[in-house]
Amino acid sequence: MNLFLKTVVAMTLPTIIAYGLSANADEAQSSPPTQVLHRTIKIDNLDMFYREAGRKDAPTLLLLHGFPTSSHMFRNLIPALADKYHVVAPDYPGFGNSSAPSVDEFDYTFDNLANVIEKFTEKVGLTDYSIYLMDYGAPVGFRLAVKHPERVRSLIVQNGNAYDEGLDNDFWKPIKAYWGDRSKEKGDGLRSLLTLDATKWQYTSGVRNVETISPDTWGHVQPLLDRPGNQEIQLALFFSYGSNPPLYPQWQAYLRKHQPPTLIVWGQNDPIFPAAGAFPYKRDLKSLEFHLLDTGHFALEEDGVEITTLIRDFLGKQPAR
Repeated sequence: MNLFLKTVVAMTLPTIIAYGLSANADEAQSSPPTQVLHRTIKIDNLDMFYREAGRKDAPTLLLLHGFPTSSHMFRNLIPALADKYHVVAPDYPGFGNSSAPSVDEFDYTFDNLANVIEKFTEKVGLTDYSIYLMDYGAPVGFRLAVKHPERVRSLIVQNGNAYDEGLDNDFWKPIKAYWGDRSKEKGDGLRSLLTLDATKWQYTSGVRNVETISPDTWGHVQPLLDRPGNQEIQLALFFSYGSNPPLYPQWQAYLRKHQPPTLIVWGQNDPIFPAAGAFPYKRDLKSLEFHLLDTGHFALEEDGVEITTLIRDFLGKQPAR
């Protein structure tokens, strides 16, 4: 047995999956790690950064990240799926490594984020894909799905709302107040959500074992939030989030009409999008796999191996088209 195979055999299952090898021992021994490419393209004078891996002729999975992170949240998931799937994860404007023009230069609304991501998918040639919806990724992704239902094979929903349930907790009260009064005073009251303590809280609240959460997460996010002008970007999106609940009936109608096969993998201890937001999907979807995980908001950080296994099983059941 050569050195590479000895190394693979010695690796634990989580390590194998994190490096993009199959959990199947025979496949693992015959497949090298899948390389993730880090790319940038121009969309409307914006530099749009994205991560991509897998064969382009394989079924495509579009990964849409949440607040306040970027495609960085999918850094382990991408290679873990890329042996069988074409995986693409963009950073929205104002996030990650994409352009972050000021609020005077770019209209930071969810309508506009969805427009940019729509153009992104078309420019990189994505016309038939499943979507991973998380946090901010839900309002972006549902806008895409409603506009182009023929392009969407299936949905993977992880702590992303399409229903009013779950938006009545304490986290949302000051944000909802801002929707009704976009004053400087109300906005300044939300700046505490953009601090290092708040970022750490998002990653660690509700997890079983805080030692499983890498500080590289907030080490990536916080310097980006601290860039000059970025707080104004985030405040604009806090306000724009108020445009999403009025669209929920439209998104629910899409689910009822088109019945996309859907996988729910939801961190049930999330203080932002609690499990109450997951259950209503059962009302509208006939083909639904439903999993509540004993973890928090960024469920991939603690339960990435389990989520990867569930996704591979779920996508493997979807018919070719």
